[in-house]
Amino acid sequence: MTLRFIGTTSEHGNCPTLYEVVETGDIVVQGDRITDPGHLAQLRDVGEHETFVVIPRELLARFAPKE
Repeated sequence: MTLRFIGTTSEHGNCPTLYEVVETGDIVVQGDRITDPGHLAQLRDVGEHETFVVIPRELLARFAPKE
């Protein structure tokens, strides 16, 4: 899998960041992991291999592909 950097709203090289998987066009999101049990309990249809991250809306508005 080859990742292409799309953009970040971080000023110091930390998350959150968006990447594109070159071969598929899928998007990879880097952000702070959600670990609060109360928040995790509200999520639906979660596979054991899945995790969730928080990213600012501004990151998607500025950098997420429109297609």
